[in-house]
Amino acid sequence: MQLIPIRVEACAGEPANETPRRFLWDGRWLEVEAVVDRWYQGGGNPEGPMADYFKVVADDLHEYLLKHDRESDEWHFARRW
Repeated sequence: MQLIPIRVEACAGEPANETPRRFLWDGRWLEVEAVVDRWYQGGGNPEGPMADYFKVVADDLHEYLLKHDRESDEWHFARRW
């Protein structure tokens, strides 16, 4: 999976509870209408990378997969449907 760095505005709160509200994709801000799935990476392995994945529906009616790297606090685009 090729990851592309993106800008994301997330709900304020604890880093583990950050949920994307909107993100900049292809030169325009897309509002997150719904989070349809969410999963975690690295919870059972303290030496592995810690990340949250969000499958979201944006206001353009497409689904996107976004990754939040907890260690670097960076967001990445992974896929669009």
